[in-house]
Amino acid sequence: MSRSEIISESASKVLVIGATGYIGRYLVEASVKLGHQTFALVRPATANIAGAHGDDESKINLIQSFQNAGVHVLFGDVNDEEGLVAAMRKVDVVYSALGHHQCKLLQYQTLIIAAIKKAGNIKRFFPSEFGFDIERGQFLEPLKSVLAEKIKIREAVRKEGIPYTFVSSNFAATYFLSKLGQVEADGIPTATVSILGDGNPKAVYVDEHDIATYSIKAAYDERTLNKTLYIRPLANIYSTNELVSLWETKTNKTLKRIYVSEEEVLKKINESPVPLPFFYAVAYAGFIKGQMTNFDINPSIGVEASSLYPDVEYTTVEKYLDRFL
Repeated sequence: MSRSEIISESASKVLVIGATGYIGRYLVEASVKLGHQTFALVRPATANIAGAHGDDESKINLIQSFQNAGVHVLFGDVNDEEGLVAAMRKVDVVYSALGHHQCKLLQYQTLIIAAIKKAGNIKRFFPSEFGFDIERGQFLEPLKSVLAEKIKIREAVRKEGIPYTFVSSNFAATYFLSKLGQVEADGIPTATVSILGDGNPKAVYVDEHDIATYSIKAAYDERTLNKTLYIRPLANIYSTNELVSLWETKTNKTLKRIYVSEEEVLKKINESPVPLPFFYAVAYAGFIKGQMTNFDINPSIGVEASSLYPDVEYTTVEKYLDRFL
């Protein structure tokens, strides 16, 4: 029996940094559902009600929902060393969910590592990754630079001797599954579908709730200590051609398939306006180079989440697509 199955709920304390961000909010939700005392570090400016509108207002509502669910909301900033260390000393597991769009991602996570070292009580750190296994394969710019920052964080974590779990969650469903793998589409295709490359390499799609659930379940599990947690559920591994065929079967309609050559994708990476080059570089790695599935997991350094936690009823690709019918 793993430690995750025997630990007292009252003894488990989880901190999510970047709690109001894309993945952070799901981590907070999953932590609460799994019975952990949950702490969310939120920048004071995020909770400033005065003059709030749009995304700011939605984040204020999100913070209120955290508090209603019993989450301990801590107002602070990663640049405040004293406050960050104080937050660390309230918990024993730390998740960083800082987004790649933050130009100071490397700097901010370095500050988190320093605070973990100073606090001296953290049993596990999950740095901000939640995508490809960043130490495998060749990536193109501008994705390459972002992943290079994350590799430096991995190196720093190992150098400092901080107990860790790295999460490779592959494609978050909202980004690509909801558009059948298209980069520039607004939603599910109705008549034509653009397929990058020949459509045969297989990719992995994971619902954001499942990414968070698997990540939180790994928090106190000795089997995930100092390893990479790969979220690669068998029912969610599809080539783009297979994905389109599945949708055609569900809708009883045939889509016109427009294949975009590798050369054309490279041109889009080099010539498209920001932020499209980043997303095309991600798509290139996943859909053309197959860098999510072109390797076997080495059990000495990695474990697969759905095999580790068969009790989790994850959302399959088929079930996910049903919401668009």
